[in-house]
Formats: sequence, structure tokens, C-alpha cells
Amino acid sequence: MTAPQLTDVHPAWLPPEAFRALGSRRTVVQGTGLLVETVRQEVADAAARYGGSLRQPTTGADEPTEPDDLVLALTTGATVPAGAAAVLAELAAQTGQLGADGFALARRAGVTVVLADAAPGLLYGLFEVVRRGEAAFGAGFPVERHRPAMRLRMLNHWDNVTVDPVMGQVERGYSGGSIFWRDGALTPELSRVRAYGRLLAASGVNAVTVNNVNVHAVEARLLTDRLGDVAAIADELRPYGIRVHLSITFAAPVTLGGLPTADPLDEHVRAWWAKTTRQVYDTIPDFGGFVVKADSEGQPGPFGYGRSHADGANVLAEAVAPFGGAVHWRAFVYNHRQDWRDRSTDRARAAYDHFAPLDGQFRDNVILQVKYGPIDFQVREPISPVIAAMPATRLAVELQVTQEYTGQQRHVCYLGPLWSEVLGFGPWGADGPSVADVAAGRTADVAGPPVGGGGLAAVSSVGDDPFWTGHPLAQANLYAFGRFAWNPRLDPLAILDEWIDLTFVPTATGDPDRLRRTLHAIMDDSWRTYERYTAPLGVGFMVRPGHHYGPDVDGYEYTPWGTYHFADRDGVGVDRTRATGTGFTGQYPAPWSQVYESLDQCPDELLLFFHHVPYGHVLHSGSTVIQHIYDTHFAGVEQVTESRRRWAEIVDLVDPAVAARVGERLDEQVRSATEWRDQLNTYFFRKSGVPDAHGRRIH
Repeated sequence: MTAPQLTDVHPAWLPPEAFRALGSRRTVVQGTGLLVETVRQEVADAAARYGGSLRQPTTGADEPTEPDDLVLALTTGATVPAGAAAVLAELAAQTGQLGADGFALARRAGVTVVLADAAPGLLYGLFEVVRRGEAAFGAGFPVERHRPAMRLRMLNHWDNVTVDPVMGQVERGYSGGSIFWRDGALTPELSRVRAYGRLLAASGVNAVTVNNVNVHAVEARLLTDRLGDVAAIADELRPYGIRVHLSITFAAPVTLGGLPTADPLDEHVRAWWAKTTRQVYDTIPDFGGFVVKADSEGQPGPFGYGRSHADGANVLAEAVAPFGGAVHWRAFVYNHRQDWRDRSTDRARAAYDHFAPLDGQFRDNVILQVKYGPIDFQVREPISPVIAAMPATRLAVELQVTQEYTGQQRHVCYLGPLWSEVLGFGPWGADGPSVADVAAGRTADVAGPPVGGGGLAAVSSVGDDPFWTGHPLAQANLYAFGRFAWNPRLDPLAILDEWIDLTFVPTATGDPDRLRRTLHAIMDDSWRTYERYTAPLGVGFMVRPGHHYGPDVDGYEYTPWGTYHFADRDGVGVDRTRATGTGFTGQYPAPWSQVYESLDQCPDELLLFFHHVPYGHVLHSGSTVIQHIYDTHFAGVEQVTESRRRWAEIVDLVDPAVAARVGERLDEQVRSATEWRDQLNTYFFRKSGVPDAHGRRIH
């Protein structure tokens, strides 16, 4: 198996040049199995390109005439190659094990050593060497242990097998069609699927779903008579340690099995799920499990039978349990037919109200997948209170790599700083466990028995576009997700540095320092820049309904979807306090329940999410709410305009196709940001009647 190198597709963070340091060395790979063969082939391909060598491991009687530069070895099985013995002895003297995905890395006496207990760890160790480049072969360094914080690091594809008349081939996809499906069938370009698995493994991802959580009629059949298509995808991803999962419809016993009911407590339903699941594992033995969106936005679920979400999830968990599978049950459940006149109904409350009372009722192979915020991946939201409310349930925290509400890959919006804030947030205060700790299963010191974490999941941003993510700079978000899932404590700007140096390899760039500085200037603060020219102070949405691109301040204000800002002539914001509002603040534990309840303590960036305030309310920053709206929207456009200017200065340092695509997207971002500025400022000027203190033009 040769590592896939697609000539018509951008190599993202694995261009051949990234393998130069590895490929110019003498390397030995020890071990057996599919993933070890992947490692061996990666090394062989790099050596063939850059003049190095790959040799077979030898016994002590057949030492090589020249010392190895790099040793990649499993700690079990055959004799550890020369050069690794000292590192192995040092590891053996330390407590703890590396685990299935972990590896140890060290450099001793001119030899770089990667040791792993299992083949996945060896693969991840290889990509760590690639990430470091020449630094992996420089000065010696002591043994480093690398283990992922999250056992499950999953990307959810919202891909449709057939083109949906409303949502297209990929729902909330901004990068072309699906890389898995085309014209109602499995894509013939399976080499690209394998290349995708390679990219994911290099960033740390180990699981994907291959179809939309909104399961339509054709997609439902992937569970049964079209399972062979899923197996073919699994075959392409398996060499890179990626396990396939499937989104399924809760109504499958009726729509696929011909039963009169999908009641999870019905014995015939239980038997159907058991039989069908057995067939799945007979076809795909390493199948990961099911992802389910139920009783949400029109998708069927257990409510139709008077059952709870725990009842619904547990029947599926029972079916996959004998095979080591898991059920990801999404907590995105709310009333999408509410009356906008009724201020007591609050979409933000819904997930907690539905799921918190069920804590402890789910089987241990059920993972409740919770969006990081209580609404829907807005550019600024508080952390979902569900994350702190279910200590006896395995929780996965869900992010969104596809930029549905953050510019749809037409805008530069590096999400690493957002995710860093989310994962580092302490739901019980600064001294307690973080959101990342909950996802990793480290919350037993808070309450309840120790529960294994559900990991980190995210909605994928990939399509069949030559640049994978449509906007070449949006690749950084996909890379960053995998790195945060591996280690949520990484610095988002350090992750960006990794991505820059892999994607635009310094040895292949005319002026790498200038390129790196410029990309940081454009990307470091781009999330906050996007926030500045869109919805202010945590109020959210204000987007065009349906496609969610571009401004429409009142777009959702009178709809049944429940996302309102309540702006009038006197003020703006949603009262979610216990004292006078929806009571949402009471879903948080201390200290946040008190902080968010208090108008004085509530952080500025979330003020309008929790409080309805006059336009003249003075923020902690010293500005009034209305002046903040004006100032940030003008500043946001200026910052985007400056990014476009900066990019024009470095187009000579990047591939012409990349230069053209990024330039085109930056032009659109300037246009869109200007439209956001003018519509938002005009709307609030006309509502409030308060002029801009600086006399700038407002229409």
C-alpha cells in the first residue's frame, strides 16, 4: 500500500516536503499488523523520495553496519531494535503504560526512538516525528510520553447519499459535494477517502460518521441493504486507524424492518435491533457504533411511544454492547414550534430540561453528545449547563468545524481560540474540573461515581473541493480539532504554528518568517474579528434563516425556532435570570449561576444572552451597549480589510491556486462584513435613536 498522493487535490498539512526530514534518514520499523504496515509504507515512500533508507529489524547477531537515525517499534513481540533498548529500559522503570494510542518519544546518542504498546500509537508517533521535522533529529531529549486525553476523537459528517432538494449533498457543507457519496452511490474516488483518513490520523482523529444525522430514506438503508458501501469506506480508513460509525434513524424497525412499531421497550423491536446490529458487525468487525438524532427538528424518537431518551438509547446500546460498540445520542432536543409571543419558553433551557433528570439511567456504552453551548454553535455562547449536570453519564462535547455560523468557509475564522476557551472553562469554577475533563471522564471529584468520558466530537468541514475545506485557511480548523481532541490544553496559536509549518513547509517557502507572521496576523484574532462585525455581546443568530449566511437582524425574531433578541426602542437582550426571566441561569452550578444572574457580574461578551438592558447600559469596558455595537462593527470591517491587504503582500510565497482562492474569499469577506456592519448599525440606530459618538456614517 502506497500512501495516497492525489495530484489534483491540495495536500493540506501532509505535503511531500513535510516528510523530508524523516525521508532522508535511516529508519527501522519493528512490529506487525495493518497499522504497522502503514507506518512502514509511509517511511518507505518518504525514503524513496528523499534518499533515506528503510531496513528490516535485525537480531542482536545481525546489527546494521551503520546506526539507525530513527527507530519505530512496538514494545511487545519481537526483539526491540538496536538504539531503542535504552529508551525501553527507561520506560520500564517508570510507572504507567502508554495505552492503545499512546507512544513514547526520545532521542539518545544520535538515535530518535518512537515506542508504542500498540500499532495505533506507533502511527501517531510517526506523525509526531513528521510534525517536528528536523527538530526530531537535533539535540537529544529525554523520554516524552504522549497519550490522548480523549479516547474517542470523532468527526460527524452531515453527508447525504443523494442530493437533498433543500440542504444539498452535504448539509451545512461549504466545501462542495461529499467525499463519500456521489450521484446516489458510493464515490468511485476511494483513493481520496484514504487520503482523508491519512490527514485525520496525522491530526489525531480516530472515528468518523459517514452520513447525516438527519437520516433520509436512502441514507437509512446504509444500515441494511447498502451496508456494503459503508464497509468499503471502512476498508479505506482502517489503515489509518479510523473507525467508521453510522447515523441511523430511530424509526428503522418500521421503515426498514416492516414492524408496526419502533417502541424501544417492545421485544420485537429489541430483537430486530439485535439481529440488524449483528449483521453490521459481521460485515464490519471494527464498526464503531451508532449516532442518533431523535425527537429533534422532526426526527423520530422515543417520545412518539411515551418513552424517555434513556429508553431509546439503551435499546440500541444493548444491541451494540456484545461487539464493544457505542451509541452516541445527541442532546440537541428542543421545541422548534414554539410561539414567539411566549417569553417563558426558552430554547436555551431545553437540553438540560430533557436530559438532566435522566442522569444515571443510560447504559455505560451510551455517550450523550452535547453541543458546547445551549443554543447552536453561535460565535459566542455560554457553556451548556448539561455538561455540569450529569456526573453519572458519559458525555461527549460537540464542536462545529464546519463554519455554519462563523462565515461558512468564505470568511477567515480560526476557531482554535474559541475551542480553547470552551475546553478550558470550569463549570464549577476555576478550581474545579474543566469541560475537557468532563469529556475525558475526569470528574469523579465533583459528584457521583467515576464515569468514562465520551470524548470530543465535531461536525466535519470537508467536501470534495480541491482544498478539502473550500477556504484553504479553513484547513487550520480541521487540523486544530484533532489536536485539541488529543490534548485540549495545547495553545491554539502553537497549533496554528504547527499547521502553518506543515502546510507551508519552511524549506519550500521563499520567506517562511514573513509568511508565518502574516498568517498569524490574519488568523490569530479572526474569530473575535468575526464576532465584532456580527451579532454582539452574545445575543446570537441575526442571520438569514435557512442558509444562515449574512445578516438578517430580525430573521428569527418571529419564527417558531426560538432564537430571539427582543430589541425594542428601549433596549436589547434576553432576560434569562431567575428573578424576572426564563430561569435559565438556575441551571448552572455555583459560581456561574450567581455570576450570570447578576447584571454587575455577567461578562460583557455574554451580557445580551442573559439580560435585557437599555442601550445606555455601561459595560465593564466603559462603553455603552449601543456605542459598543457601533464601534465593534466599524472595527471588524477595518480588520478584515487589513487582512486582505496583508494577504496581497505574500501571494508570491504561496502556490498561485492557493493565493487566488484565499484572495477571492477575502474579497467576499470584506463585502459581507461591510453588509453586516451597515445593517446592524442601521438597525440599532433606528431602534434606539442614539447617534454614533464619533459621527461615522450610519444609513
